[in-house]
Formats: sequence, C-alpha cells, structure tokens
Amino acid sequence: MTTSNASTRTTRNRRRVGLAALAGAIAAVIAIPAGAAGAATAASATASAADPDGPVEAGIFVNKVENLSPDFVNGVDVSSVLSEEASGVVYRDAEGNPQDIFETLHESGVNTVRVRVWNDPYDADGNGYGGGTVDVPRAVEIGERATAAGMKVLVDFHYSDFWADPGRQLAPKAWQGLTPADTVTALHDFTADALEAFKAADVDVSMVQIGNETNNAIAGYTRAGTAIDQQFAALLQAGATATRETLPDALVAVHFTNPETAGRYATYAAGLAQFGVDYDVFASSYYPYWHGTPANLTSVLSQIATTYGKKVMVAETSWAYTLDDGDGFGNSIGAGTITDAYPASVQGQATQLRDVIAAVAAVGDAGIGVFYWEPAWIPVGPPSALETNKVLWERDGSGWATSFAKDYDPVHVGDFHGGSSWDNQALFAFDGTALESLRTFEYVRTGAAAPREIVSVEKVAISVTDAAPIALPATITVTYNDSTTEHPTVAWSKAASYIRGPGTYSIPGTTSTGISVTASVTVLAKNAVKNGSFEDADTSTWTFTGPAARTQTADGSHGDFAVTFWHGTAYATSATQKLTGVPAGTYTLQATTQGTNSPATDVRTLSATTSAGTWSAPLEFTAWNEFHTATLPSVVVGADGAVTIAANFSLSAGAWGVFDDVRLVKVEPASTVDKRPIKALLALAATVKPAKFTPASIAGLNEAIAIGTVVVTSPKATKTDVIKSSLIVTAALLKLKRA
Repeated sequence: MTTSNASTRTTRNRRRVGLAALAGAIAAVIAIPAGAAGAATAASATASAADPDGPVEAGIFVNKVENLSPDFVNGVDVSSVLSEEASGVVYRDAEGNPQDIFETLHESGVNTVRVRVWNDPYDADGNGYGGGTVDVPRAVEIGERATAAGMKVLVDFHYSDFWADPGRQLAPKAWQGLTPADTVTALHDFTADALEAFKAADVDVSMVQIGNETNNAIAGYTRAGTAIDQQFAALLQAGATATRETLPDALVAVHFTNPETAGRYATYAAGLAQFGVDYDVFASSYYPYWHGTPANLTSVLSQIATTYGKKVMVAETSWAYTLDDGDGFGNSIGAGTITDAYPASVQGQATQLRDVIAAVAAVGDAGIGVFYWEPAWIPVGPPSALETNKVLWERDGSGWATSFAKDYDPVHVGDFHGGSSWDNQALFAFDGTALESLRTFEYVRTGAAAPREIVSVEKVAISVTDAAPIALPATITVTYNDSTTEHPTVAWSKAASYIRGPGTYSIPGTTSTGISVTASVTVLAKNAVKNGSFEDADTSTWTFTGPAARTQTADGSHGDFAVTFWHGTAYATSATQKLTGVPAGTYTLQATTQGTNSPATDVRTLSATTSAGTWSAPLEFTAWNEFHTATLPSVVVGADGAVTIAANFSLSAGAWGVFDDVRLVKVEPASTVDKRPIKALLALAATVKPAKFTPASIAGLNEAIAIGTVVVTSPKATKTDVIKSSLIVTAALLKLKRA
C-alpha cells in the first residue's frame, strides 16, 4: 500500500473535527471535575489545534501513535475466511452493507494479510481438518484476494498438517519417520515449492514466517531443553534458505511466544545467533490475557533489536469485544479468563490494539508491525442453530477442528472438535458487520475522538484466610474511553462485618460519584499446606524432582506463580511436601492442574499419606488453559499429625503441565443455627417493587438485604447474627415510604 493511497482513503472515510468544536472538547476534558465526567462530552486530550489532520470524530476513542512510520505493518490473519464464506458467512462494511472482506480490511487501514499454511490438512479420504483447512492452494487463493485489494501478504508456515503452537508441533504425515537430515531437506523443498506457487500467482509476498510459535519444537522435532540446538536451527535455516532462493525480497521471520517469561527471548535470540540462522524479523505473539504488559513487550523486543540488529513485530494479538458466545461452541476467552486490563467492548478492543501498536512502535525503527489474529472468524450461525452449525463446521472446515482431525492429532482434538472459539474476539460482529475497532489501524495515525464515557469500573475482589481482617479499598479506579481515570471513594455496606467462615460473599457499595459497585470477598479455610500456591519464593517446604520448578507464569490457576514442567523426551517429575503438627481430624486435599500433550496412558496422581492410610486421585491434563481440580474429600489425619502430600507424574515426550493451588483443609461440622427467620424475611423483601417507594427508603432496604444475605451465606453465622439481621430487615421493611 502506497502512502498516497492511504492518505486518499483516509481523507475519504473520515469527518474532521472543526477547530471550534475541538477547542471546546479539549476544554471540556480539562474542566471536568472529579465525579462529573460521566456526563461530559469531550474529545482527545492529546489533540490540539496545531494538528489539523486529527483527531477524527468517531464512535470510539483512539489516541494517536506519534511518529508512526508510514510503512508500519497493519496486519490481520484471516486464514479461516474461505471456509467461513463457504458456510454462508456474509461480511459487511461498517454500515451493514455486504462487501468483500478484503475491501473492508483495506479501507479500514489494513495493509498486510497473514495466512497460515499447513502441509496436508486432510485425512486419507480427502476430508478437511478444519480451522480453514488452509493448504497451499487455499493459502494462495487468500493471497491473491489480498493482493488484488492492494495489500501485501505474510506467509505463515506451520510445518504441520494442523495447528502448531507451543503445546503441539506435530510432523506432517509425509515427514513422519524421516531422519533429521531428511526432515531438513523436506522442509526446504516444501517451503520453496509453496512459495513458487505464491510467486506464480503474482501474490505480493512481503514476509515469510518460518514456523509458528516455535518455543520448543518445529516440524515434529522437539528440543531436549530450552536452548536452541543444532537440529532446530537447521530446520529454521532450511526455511530461510528456501525463502531467499525463491523470494529474495521477502523478509524472513521467526516466531515465538510468552514474552512475559524473563530471559526467554534473550535465550532464543542468542541460540539463533550462535548457529547463524539467517532471518530478518523476530516475531512475538502477544495476548494481554497471558503475556504481561505492553511495557514489558517493548522491553524484550528492544533487547532483541538492539543486541542482534533484528526487526521485531507482533505476529498475533487480540481482545474480546463481548463475552457472549455467537455460535454455540465455547469461547477461548470468557468471564473466567479475561483480565481487567481492558473492558470486553469495542472500545476495549480499540484501546488494546492501539497499545500493542504503540508498544512495538516504541522500539523505534526496528519495530515494524502488528497482526491481529483471526478478526473474521465469526459464527456460521447462532447458538439456536447449533445442529446446523455442526454440519457446516464438518463440511466446510469453518470451525476450529473437524472430527476428521482426531486421527492426526488425537491428544488435542479427540472428540473436542467444533466451531469458532474466537468469535467474541473478532473485529466483525456476529452478523458480519465491521466493528469500529477494525478502524483502529487507521485511527492510530490520526487519533479518534468520541464523547467521553465510562468504559470500565474496577472489579474489587479480595481473598483472605478465615478469621483474618477484611479490608475493602477506600477508593476504586474508573476508566474512561479516552484512557483517563478517576478514583472516587467508596461507601461499603456494613454487611462485610457479618462474614463468618469460608465462602464467597458479595458486598455492595456506592462511589462518591454515585456508581453502584460490588466487592467479591473470598474467605478461604485455613490451609495446612505451606506455600500451597507457590507465591512465596522460599520453596524449602517442597521437594521437587525432574523438571518441576516454581515459575512466574500466567498459566497458573491462582496468583502469579505455579509449578510448571516440560521435557522433550519421556520423563518423570514430582512435587512433595511432608507436614507435621497437623491437628487430628478429617481433611479435604485438593490441587489444580492444566496441561497438554499428555495421553491417557500417562500417570498423573495426587496423593495423601497419613498413619491412617493413603488416598489418591488422578490429576487431569486436557487442553491448554483448561483447569481441573482433583479432590480427596476424606483424608484422615491421626494423632501424630503427620501428612505427606504428593503429586507424581510420569509423562510422555513433549508433555507440558502446571501444578498449583494445593490445599489441605479441615472438614468442619455443619452449622446447626436456624436461619429460617432471616430467609423468610429476605423472601418477603424480594417482593418489594422499588419504583413504588422513595429512593432513600429503598437504599435502606438494600443495605438490610445485603446484611441478611451475608448471614445466610456464612457457614459460621451465629444465632445472634440471625436475630440482628432479622431485626434490621424488619426495620427496613417498616421504614419503606411510598414515592
């Protein structure tokens, strides 16, 4: 895409903010008092009358990325698009009019399309594996359409017949059983032949990616350790050589993920340099759910650029604009996975994408671009049409996997095939209409202004041990679409003082600016396990064998640390703790795991041994980010107070696992307090229609209900608690005043 074309298109598709309106908007931002901002309308605080080219009026707010190169790669990966269209998906422009998706992308500021390439994504009968079933001919077709629309193309070789990522790098069927040297030759030849097909079709290939998220493996070859070795380097070099021979003007990229892990990228880059791998671009995946902060991303990419003189980019990123499911197949990102970094909204998507672009641009001239992953992978039909959707996913490969893929990848697919788990992270609505967040690629060059409004209110969630003091925050953070924040004070309900015993409690509050908020308070029973969530750096109470080690990771189930393990050959590993002085009684032991590449024949066991016996339960590995909690409900601790808890694993080559949140909790007798009086009063209060009474009297009733609800929830509530809360609810009901 030429700079002049981009300028013409940008001018055609925007409405300029007049200088008078702009000045007024800026003044409004500056003058908004704390607490009144929700009602204000203002534009970009960063815009000024000295910048006649921006910001543009818009429905979302995007801060301009200053000094962004006109050659910066604004990329998207739309590898599923042919299968989506075959299943009847219709893409639309921002006004809802049907339009070729490649035209929509180009008009929205996208200048490069990334397309994955699988070797042979079909079974013996020619049935596609899904995920777009992108073999070389279909990838070329996508490339042709992108080129025709004025965009460049990045070819992303997975060197597998199906998905390749840190958890799986399966050799293509045709390469299985080859010697290491023959695999290198096969990879070179496949790369060259595929690129010749792109070249023959006049696809404008600007970059070639040698492998996909190749942290530990590529083309079925798994390294024994974390460092780059000779065979791994030879495979990368084979792809690079084929690219240089076939498309000498194309950049060669390598691709890794997990930039949040300290030293990871430095180790990879050093190994690439040691073995002389010829590449131009060090590419990273960056998903804020798991991969740390934008500032850290800039830091690790800058280190690569400065030390080794390489270009750097983000090859994959995304954010959810909704937590709804569009097709009846569960989403990768839901309420339990998303973080508070950005709201799940179109504005949240725009802010996230802008921040990633800014983080890469902050590297300097070496920061060359960002690709958004699968923004067009939308539903083929609504959840109500699930059975029809299943037929389309199987027929066209428009879901993440078909049933035909399970023979090739039985561990990751098996019977877990189906639709798009990404539809809520697309840059197109469920009906195919382009969301305004897609135009972030354009808006980062100009800035975009919208009426100032709240986009997120800080979620308050605290966790304490039973009987510990509960301290709710005095203020919370309220974030606006222009990225400014306010910190109003909060008046919390007195219900928190009635919390008794383990459980999860909802405590309401109201900010000084009138926003209703709720704090989630989790009270945990006293844990006999020392450092059970591995948050303490002192792990001396634990004994680890094999590669198991405490690691700072986003893959844990609780906190910032967990025990992780992986090895390229079959291995055994364990985590054990011997406890003494545990009071006699019956306990529940539990631990949480996740993992990949571990078939059912592997051994994964949680156990507890005391003088009274041994108890055990299996620990599950099913899929990445799919947590399972194993529970031993009746561990009997004798008078000697000795307990040995252990997690033992005997795992296949390439199996990866996480072990976290180990808890040994005494089983308490059930409460005998009669809560029927307060329950009856709460049922009566639930029949009150708030609109019929004054706001002040309803506020009093709501406070009483909050107290009564906590008493009902508390497993250790006393008879006095029941009496007091009953009186409070009764008084509130009697004090109701008609509006």
